[in-house]
Amino acid sequence: MKDFKVSVGGTKNNQYVIIYYNKNRHRYWSGKAINVDISSKENSELLKSAFELKLRDGWRPKPKVKKESFKIPKKVNEALECSLKEKESKGCSSRYIKDLRYLIKDWNKFESLNNIKDINLDNLSQTHINRFIIRDKWSPKTQLNMKTNLSSLLSTYNPTLFKNVKLKKPNSTLHKPIQEINLLLDEIYKFNKKLHLCCLITYGCLLRPHREIRSLKWSNFSSDLSYIKLSGSNNKSGRNRIVPVPKYVRDVLVKGDSELNIFSGKVTPLNNDYFKTLWSRFKRTSTLLEDGQTLYSFRHTGAIDIFKRTGSITKLQKAMGHSSINVSLTYLRGLEVGELTEEDMPVL
Repeated sequence: MKDFKVSVGGTKNNQYVIIYYNKNRHRYWSGKAINVDISSKENSELLKSAFELKLRDGWRPKPKVKKESFKIPKKVNEALECSLKEKESKGCSSRYIKDLRYLIKDWNKFESLNNIKDINLDNLSQTHINRFIIRDKWSPKTQLNMKTNLSSLLSTYNPTLFKNVKLKKPNSTLHKPIQEINLLLDEIYKFNKKLHLCCLITYGCLLRPHREIRSLKWSNFSSDLSYIKLSGSNNKSGRNRIVPVPKYVRDVLVKGDSELNIFSGKVTPLNNDYFKTLWSRFKRTSTLLEDGQTLYSFRHTGAIDIFKRTGSITKLQKAMGHSSINVSLTYLRGLEVGELTEEDMPVL
């Protein structure tokens, strides 16, 4: 490979593969260009080796195209679309992109209803932002989500727009832990086997039911079903994750064709509200379910169990796929911590 030089560059937390070819430097954070599912964050050296192999087989970096000078949009709706395209090009999760599309659609309605259609960025004020976000029909949580998403699209053009937007703090949804989990799982199994499998994976693997579990394919599982691999586009954190599968979950799994969804038995997953609807029906028939217990209570109960047995908040963070330990700590609110005893103290 005389014409090439391949190396790993960047910082400890932001590494990438560098290929020098035809007097140009090409940088790669993932193997997307060579159809390889590896990211530099996951394993930069492995990604480097994959590129070296492709180069030996005749693959070449695409010639660099001279970028057009960045043109700042004049109108708000144009700015929203520009920012959306940028986020799509960066490979943001499909769920996040869908949320942004919904916001843009709602903003366009807002412009029409308030006689500010095609308003220029220069004329956009905090009054407009407040009027769009703070609505009686929206819960504090929805308002916060709208503010966050709108800010992510428009702050590039005007960072001060959202500085003084004051919202009510959303009430935290408490998912009451389950005490008699085996009894409840037995009751769910008799009600619906798909809901039972969803709850079992939610508890045992600490995955999110609606976003992560519902979309699982058999290809996400290892050949012996001992772990699940999630790509960044399929989970909330946006990072690749490998999750161990406990034996009691493996025992109920019957592996199918790799590209089929584990619940629908088809290439496509069940509809977005499938488990939400099933859970609502189960609630009406259950004799064991307590007030405040939700589908996410299985995840919370699993989190508490991991912490009680390991005492490690970092292990809990990894198991739950949280980007911050602070998020993991919220799952332990109200958990009683035992008093220190002599046996807990350092020994010589």
